[in-house]
Amino acid sequence: MEYFDVLNENGEFTGEIETREKCHEKGLWHRAIYGFIFNEKGEVLLQKRSKTKKLWPGLWDITAGGHVLAGEFGEQALIREVKEELGIQIKENIINNHFNECYIITKQVEISEIKLQKEEVEEIKWFSKQEILERINNNFDGITDKTGSWNFLKKYYETKVFKDEK
Repeated sequence: MEYFDVLNENGEFTGEIETREKCHEKGLWHRAIYGFIFNEKGEVLLQKRSKTKKLWPGLWDITAGGHVLAGEFGEQALIREVKEELGIQIKENIINNHFNECYIITKQVEISEIKLQKEEVEEIKWFSKQEILERINNNFDGITDKTGSWNFLKKYYETKVFKDEK
């Protein structure tokens, strides 16, 4: 059973702890994290959600993400989720009523070496900046409609120049 710190509508800790089920049943605010892994060419690694997932089954999604457990820091949760979902070890220095934390990770990853958590992830693939932006701008074609996550990624693209870009 997973337990989450309950937050108020301003993202402040209330001192309460509830189960995942109670948070979602009652609409209690709680924390979640997500991250994008990029390679040196500026491609972003995305995961295809398992067909058995309750929300957005079979659609392409962020690299990894999930809930922050009670007492856990967001960065710790990201490290745990990336390891659980993809079998990738990253270093620490890196609308369900969530207050989301997003992280950008630069890491060389060989897809053939990744161990997927099959209950969560069906497939992974590198996507170019152009491919992602086209999907976002085409009514989230084949990707989740998590507008906050994709808007964050678009803002990141606006401020970052990758090796292949001119």
